[in-house]
Amino acid sequence: MTSPLIQFRDLGLSFGSEQVYAGLDLEIREGELLCLLGPSGCGKSTALRVLAGLLHFDTGSVTIDGATPNERWRDMAFVFQNPRLLPWRTAKENVSLSMELRELGLDRTAREQRADGLLKLVGLEADGHKYPRMLSGGERQRVSLARALAVEPRIILMDEPFSALDPNTRLRMRRELIDIWQRTKKTIVFVTHDVDEALDLADRIVLLSPKPTRVIDTLTITEKRPRMLRANPVLMQQRDRILARFHDPFADKNTEEEMPS
Repeated sequence: MTSPLIQFRDLGLSFGSEQVYAGLDLEIREGELLCLLGPSGCGKSTALRVLAGLLHFDTGSVTIDGATPNERWRDMAFVFQNPRLLPWRTAKENVSLSMELRELGLDRTAREQRADGLLKLVGLEADGHKYPRMLSGGERQRVSLARALAVEPRIILMDEPFSALDPNTRLRMRRELIDIWQRTKKTIVFVTHDVDEALDLADRIVLLSPKPTRVIDTLTITEKRPRMLRANPVLMQQRDRILARFHDPFADKNTEEEMPS
């Protein structure tokens, strides 16, 4: 067991009179794909903003490899629910933009070569010349992922990136994400409120309560990928467990359980 790369310790955060976190503890290991799962409005996306140094907290600490988020911001890249591509730039130019903004010291040729390689990685090697309006929703999200990878982050923060896609595209994007993650060895923190999506993707699932938010359960998923949820009784058992926790989120059970392989 390696030491945690990311640690939330006794985190407290409020928005005015609304208490979001009251002593939130969370650990994320290097190289894992961790899903933050919880009901809408429980503070999942807020955790990503805190981790990225975009939002200050009131009490406790957040560290990334022993340093603060503001000290480690270059280690991170975001993939949002909306791809947020610039409509007047081609797919290739959108990928190159992140390298320009991060000031990586690459000349134009080097940026273009990296963009070409990453578009190939996400299956869009023939579409670099296209503008966002010419791409499907899934293709635009793949450009967004290539843009995040372009800055060579250690950690990728993904905020419900597939929720706006149709079911078939969403399933295909999950498969592609797993393939890219296995090839790049990045640490991925993936926010979702979809139980099946979390079971499909995650090494570990951290289940969050309604506000004031705390960790109410942690599940380690050891089933081999690709996972066929409905045909796997172990995964279905874990699905039932998660749904039961949603119905009784404040029951006293917050230990980690490893699924049998």
